Amino acid sequence: MFWSIIGSTAALLTMFAFIPQIFKAIRTKSVKDVSLFTLLQLSLGVSLWISYGVHLKDRIIITANTVTLTSLVILTYLYFLYHKARR
Repeated sequence: MFWSIIGSTAALLTMFAFIPQIFKAIRTKSVKDVSLFTLLQLSLGVSLWISYGVHLKDRIIITANTVTLTSLVILTYLYFLYHKARR
């Protein structure tokens, strides 16, 4: 029970970690301080976590990383949208 609470708390914190960056990018229409390499590296890592969660049939791992990957995809989209507009 204790470790499920730890895992769920970690999942919640991870799932919403990029939301402030998404809001900032939308508000400022700027991604000048966002690293594309970091976004791609994290997306690959999170995708692997999803695969691992599927293998273990662990809903916490799958859900947390799917939400995280979704926010990374949104931020990557914003990166290309606003990075192109800046040129």
